[in-house]
Amino acid sequence: MSRPSSDLASFRSRLKTARHIVVLTGAGISAESGIPTFRGAGGLWRKYEATRLATPQAFAANPALVWEFYHYRREVCLSKEPNDAHRAIAECQKRLASEGKDLTVITQNVDDLHHRAGTTGVLQLHGSLYRVRCTSCKKVWDDRNSPICEALADKGAPDPDTLDAEVAKEDLPHCPTCGGLARPHIVWFGENLDPKVLDATQRYLDECDLCLVIGTSSVVYPAAMFAPMLAARGVPVAEFNIEETGATAALGYHFAGPAAKTVPEALKAFESNE
Repeated sequence: MSRPSSDLASFRSRLKTARHIVVLTGAGISAESGIPTFRGAGGLWRKYEATRLATPQAFAANPALVWEFYHYRREVCLSKEPNDAHRAIAECQKRLASEGKDLTVITQNVDDLHHRAGTTGVLQLHGSLYRVRCTSCKKVWDDRNSPICEALADKGAPDPDTLDAEVAKEDLPHCPTCGGLARPHIVWFGENLDPKVLDATQRYLDECDLCLVIGTSSVVYPAAMFAPMLAARGVPVAEFNIEETGATAALGYHFAGPAAKTVPEALKAFESNE
């Protein structure tokens, strides 16, 4: 199998003629804004593996601990800004829309940095840190309050020596409609993705004639199969990552390096002589 190309001019010629572009993003693009990934080596919050807190079972056993973890993540993300890769994607989407073309972002990230950069119509496969769901009536609402509730103010420090706050259940976030206990509107391990989001994702993938894969490890399913599936269909797929992944060999392009440097160069407006 031939190696993927790193020819930027070739990629941009594809970009110039594409009409339905899909951008798949993962934790790597947000890591460049200073957001912890909680993946791989050092993926701990306090002494806990973050993946063990992101489950329905963990919330049922200790909702206060899980809310501390998510309160910490919410506060960290609010303190960070979209980087040049986020902004380049948003600017490209706006420019393409003026030409009657479309660019859709499908992200595994829950930090809302794409929204804050100005991208519209973002499909969030795993939900958002700033949406909350009632465990009783299932109502979902946006909540960007900082802190999300007074009992969690100044709580959630990640240091291993920090004691759990043990916030009383009645002081955790609750539903404004029925009073039920609220939880983060996040797709946890062991839960299914939202069927409406998956259906919309499939529609955009079916129309896609150029795909960018940015900052993903290509190990979290179902998102990990999207790019190889497109490539197998003959759609040009360009991977932007600091290192190669398990999917790299099957893709048409690979651009190594920080996304904040490679993506703006790839998506910049065309000069008259290009």
